[in-house]
Amino acid sequence: MYIEPSNLNLTEEKKELFNKFIKEFSLYNEKINLISKNDINLLFEKHICDSLAVNLFLKNADKSLKILDIGTGGGFPSLPIAMYYENFEVTAVDSIKKKINVVSEIAKKLDLKNIQAICERAENLPNNCKNSFDIAVSRAMAELRIILECAIPYVKEGGYFIAYKSIKAEEELSKAENAIKILRVKLVDKIKYSLPLENSPKRVLLVFKKVKDTPIIYPSKNGIISKKPL
Repeated sequence: MYIEPSNLNLTEEKKELFNKFIKEFSLYNEKINLISKNDINLLFEKHICDSLAVNLFLKNADKSLKILDIGTGGGFPSLPIAMYYENFEVTAVDSIKKKINVVSEIAKKLDLKNIQAICERAENLPNNCKNSFDIAVSRAMAELRIILECAIPYVKEGGYFIAYKSIKAEEELSKAENAIKILRVKLVDKIKYSLPLENSPKRVLLVFKKVKDTPIIYPSKNGIISKKPL
Protein backbone atom coordinates (compact mmCIF):
# COMPACT_ATOMS: atom_id res chain seq x y z
CA MET A 1 0.00 0.00 0.00
CA TYR A 2 1.31 3.44 -0.95
CA ILE A 3 0.52 6.53 1.08
CA GLU A 4 1.19 10.21 0.57
CA PRO A 5 3.75 11.81 2.89
CA SER A 6 2.29 12.55 6.31
CA ASN A 7 0.35 15.77 6.71
CA LEU A 8 3.08 18.30 7.37
CA ASN A 9 0.81 20.75 9.19
CA LEU A 10 2.82 23.74 8.05
CA THR A 11 2.32 26.91 10.08
CA GLU A 12 1.97 30.20 8.25
CA GLU A 13 5.54 30.97 9.24
CA LYS A 14 6.74 27.68 7.75
CA LYS A 15 4.75 28.24 4.56
CA GLU A 16 6.42 31.62 4.20
CA LEU A 17 9.83 30.03 4.76
CA PHE A 18 9.27 27.34 2.12
CA ASN A 19 7.95 29.92 -0.35
CA LYS A 20 11.09 31.97 0.18
CA PHE A 21 13.18 28.84 -0.34
CA ILE A 22 11.40 28.08 -3.63
CA LYS A 23 12.08 31.62 -4.84
CA GLU A 24 15.77 31.54 -3.89
CA PHE A 25 16.34 28.03 -5.22
CA SER A 26 14.70 28.90 -8.54
CA LEU A 27 17.05 31.85 -9.00
CA TYR A 28 20.12 29.69 -8.37
CA ASN A 29 18.78 26.96 -10.62
CA GLU A 30 18.73 29.35 -13.57
CA LYS A 31 22.50 29.76 -13.19
CA ILE A 32 23.68 26.32 -12.05
CA ASN A 33 20.98 23.85 -13.15
CA LEU A 34 20.69 22.07 -9.80
CA ILE A 35 17.59 20.20 -10.94
CA SER A 36 15.89 19.74 -14.30
CA LYS A 37 14.28 22.92 -15.60
CA ASN A 38 11.17 20.83 -16.20
CA ASP A 39 11.01 20.16 -12.45
CA ILE A 40 11.30 23.71 -11.21
CA ASN A 41 7.53 24.32 -11.33
CA LEU A 42 7.06 21.13 -9.31
CA LEU A 43 9.72 21.93 -6.76
CA PHE A 44 7.41 21.60 -3.77
CA GLU A 45 5.56 18.48 -4.94
CA LYS A 46 8.52 16.59 -6.41
CA HIS A 47 11.51 17.60 -4.30
CA ILE A 48 10.39 19.23 -1.05
CA CYS A 49 7.60 16.73 -0.36
CA ASP A 50 9.90 13.87 -1.26
CA SER A 51 12.58 15.19 1.09
CA LEU A 52 10.03 15.50 3.89
CA ALA A 53 8.75 11.96 3.38
CA VAL A 54 11.25 11.18 6.14
CA ASN A 55 8.48 12.45 8.39
CA LEU A 56 6.70 9.13 7.75
CA PHE A 57 9.44 7.54 9.86
CA LEU A 58 10.20 10.35 12.27
CA LYS A 59 6.53 11.12 13.06
CA ASN A 60 7.19 14.81 13.78
CA ALA A 61 10.09 14.07 16.12
CA ASP A 62 10.38 16.76 18.77
CA LYS A 63 13.79 15.86 20.21
CA SER A 64 17.09 17.14 18.86
CA LEU A 65 18.76 14.78 16.39
CA LYS A 66 22.02 14.96 14.43
CA ILE A 67 21.32 14.29 10.75
CA LEU A 68 23.85 13.56 8.00
CA ASP A 69 22.78 13.99 4.37
CA ILE A 70 25.17 12.25 1.98
CA GLY A 71 25.22 13.46 -1.61
CA THR A 72 22.92 16.39 -0.94
CA GLY A 73 23.33 17.91 -4.40
CA GLY A 74 21.33 21.14 -4.43
CA GLY A 75 20.19 20.57 -0.84
CA PHE A 76 17.78 17.65 -0.91
CA PRO A 77 16.77 16.42 1.55
CA SER A 78 19.01 18.50 3.85
CA LEU A 79 17.49 21.97 3.38
CA PRO A 80 13.81 20.94 3.67
CA ILE A 81 14.65 18.84 6.74
CA ALA A 82 16.52 21.75 8.35
CA MET A 83 13.61 24.09 7.60
CA TYR A 84 10.97 21.73 8.91
CA TYR A 85 12.85 20.45 11.97
CA GLU A 86 14.41 23.48 13.61
CA ASN A 87 15.59 21.31 16.50
CA PHE A 88 17.75 19.08 14.26
CA GLU A 89 21.45 19.62 13.56
CA VAL A 90 21.84 18.89 9.85
CA THR A 91 25.14 18.28 8.05
CA ALA A 92 24.95 18.29 4.25
CA VAL A 93 27.80 16.67 2.33
CA ASP A 94 28.56 16.71 -1.38
CA SER A 95 31.77 16.58 -3.41
CA ILE A 96 30.66 19.22 -5.95
CA LYS A 97 31.73 22.61 -4.68
CA LYS A 98 29.29 24.76 -6.67
CA LYS A 99 26.34 22.79 -5.30
CA ILE A 100 27.58 22.94 -1.70
CA ASN A 101 28.11 26.68 -2.11
CA VAL A 102 24.46 27.05 -3.11
CA VAL A 103 23.33 25.09 -0.05
CA SER A 104 25.41 27.36 2.18
CA GLU A 105 24.17 30.54 0.49
CA ILE A 106 20.51 29.54 0.64
CA ALA A 107 20.89 28.57 4.31
CA LYS A 108 22.27 32.04 5.02
CA LYS A 109 19.52 33.81 3.11
CA LEU A 110 16.89 31.80 5.00
CA ASP A 111 18.73 32.40 8.29
CA LEU A 112 18.96 28.67 9.00
CA LYS A 113 21.25 28.19 12.00
CA ASN A 114 20.92 24.40 12.15
CA ILE A 115 22.64 23.32 8.94
CA GLN A 116 26.26 23.18 7.82
CA ALA A 117 27.44 22.25 4.33
CA ILE A 118 30.69 20.37 3.70
CA CYS A 119 32.38 19.91 0.33
CA GLU A 120 33.91 16.45 0.53
CA ARG A 121 33.49 12.88 -0.63
CA ALA A 122 31.51 11.04 2.03
CA GLU A 123 34.17 8.40 2.53
CA ASN A 124 36.78 11.08 3.21
CA LEU A 125 35.02 12.77 6.12
CA PRO A 126 37.28 13.06 9.20
CA ASN A 127 37.41 10.18 11.67
CA ASN A 128 35.70 12.24 14.36
CA CYS A 129 32.53 12.07 12.24
CA LYS A 130 32.35 8.30 12.70
CA ASN A 131 29.65 7.00 15.04
CA SER A 132 28.41 10.55 15.66
CA PHE A 133 25.07 10.90 13.84
CA ASP A 134 21.65 9.73 14.99
CA ILE A 135 20.41 9.39 11.42
CA ALA A 136 22.01 9.46 7.99
CA VAL A 137 19.94 10.01 4.85
CA SER A 138 20.61 9.91 1.13
CA ARG A 139 18.39 10.69 -1.84
CA ALA A 140 19.21 9.77 -5.45
CA MET A 141 22.92 9.57 -4.79
CA ALA A 142 24.08 6.02 -5.59
CA GLU A 143 23.22 2.34 -5.64
CA LEU A 144 22.20 1.06 -2.21
CA ARG A 145 25.25 -1.15 -1.51
CA ILE A 146 27.50 1.82 -2.29
CA ILE A 147 25.64 4.39 -0.22
CA LEU A 148 25.39 1.98 2.72
CA GLU A 149 29.18 1.86 2.98
CA CYS A 150 29.35 5.65 2.64
CA ALA A 151 26.77 6.22 5.38
CA ILE A 152 26.81 3.52 8.03
CA PRO A 153 30.28 4.24 9.52
CA TYR A 154 29.05 7.70 10.55
CA VAL A 155 25.88 6.50 12.27
CA LYS A 156 25.81 5.78 16.00
CA GLU A 157 25.18 2.22 17.13
CA GLY A 158 21.40 2.03 17.46
CA GLY A 159 20.99 4.86 14.94
CA TYR A 160 19.41 4.71 11.50
CA PHE A 161 20.19 5.14 7.83
CA ILE A 162 17.31 6.09 5.53
CA ALA A 163 17.66 5.62 1.78
CA TYR A 164 15.17 7.32 -0.54
CA LYS A 165 14.57 4.85 -3.37
CA SER A 166 12.34 4.15 -6.35
CA ILE A 167 10.24 1.10 -7.04
CA LYS A 168 13.49 -0.67 -8.02
CA ALA A 169 14.42 -0.81 -4.34
CA GLU A 170 13.96 -4.60 -4.15
CA GLU A 171 16.54 -5.15 -6.87
CA GLU A 172 19.04 -2.94 -5.03
CA LEU A 173 18.29 -4.71 -1.76
CA SER A 174 19.15 -8.09 -3.23
CA LYS A 175 22.51 -6.76 -4.45
CA ALA A 176 23.19 -5.20 -1.03
CA GLU A 177 22.86 -8.38 1.06
CA ASN A 178 26.63 -8.69 1.51
CA ALA A 179 27.03 -5.01 2.44
CA ILE A 180 24.19 -5.28 4.97
CA LYS A 181 25.92 -8.22 6.66
CA ILE A 182 29.44 -6.76 6.65
CA LEU A 183 28.34 -3.30 7.86
CA ARG A 184 26.24 -4.83 10.66
CA VAL A 185 22.92 -3.24 9.89
CA LYS A 186 19.37 -4.54 9.74
CA LEU A 187 16.53 -3.49 7.46
CA VAL A 188 13.75 -2.52 9.86
CA ASP A 189 11.18 -0.83 7.63
CA LYS A 190 10.08 -0.23 4.05
CA ILE A 191 7.86 2.82 3.91
CA LYS A 192 6.09 3.06 0.55
CA TYR A 193 4.67 6.39 -0.51
CA SER A 194 3.72 8.49 -3.49
CA LEU A 195 4.06 12.18 -4.15
CA PRO A 196 1.18 14.63 -4.67
CA LEU A 197 1.54 14.47 -8.44
CA GLU A 198 -0.62 13.10 -11.21
CA ASN A 199 0.67 9.62 -12.12
CA SER A 200 3.25 9.95 -9.37
CA PRO A 201 6.07 7.41 -9.50
CA LYS A 202 6.09 5.12 -6.48
CA ARG A 203 8.74 5.77 -3.86
CA VAL A 204 10.04 3.93 -0.81
CA LEU A 205 12.13 4.75 2.24
CA LEU A 206 14.44 1.89 3.18
CA VAL A 207 15.16 2.21 6.90
CA PHE A 208 18.22 0.44 8.32
CA LYS A 209 19.23 0.21 11.96
CA LYS A 210 22.90 -0.03 12.93
CA VAL A 211 22.98 -2.96 15.33
CA LYS A 212 26.75 -3.16 15.95
CA ASP A 213 29.82 -1.01 15.43
CA THR A 214 31.04 -0.87 11.84
CA PRO A 215 34.43 -2.54 11.23
CA ILE A 216 37.08 0.17 11.47
CA ILE A 217 38.30 -0.32 7.89
CA TYR A 218 35.12 1.20 6.49
CA PRO A 219 34.39 3.32 4.58
CA SER A 220 36.97 2.49 1.92
CA LYS A 221 38.79 5.59 0.69
CA ASN A 222 39.46 7.35 -2.59
CA GLY A 223 36.67 6.05 -4.77
CA ILE A 224 37.20 2.35 -4.03
CA ILE A 225 33.60 2.01 -2.83
CA SER A 226 32.14 2.52 -6.30
CA LYS A 227 34.87 0.51 -8.02
CA LYS A 228 34.64 -2.47 -5.66
CA PRO A 229 31.24 -2.36 -3.90
CA LEU A 230 30.69 -4.78 -1.03
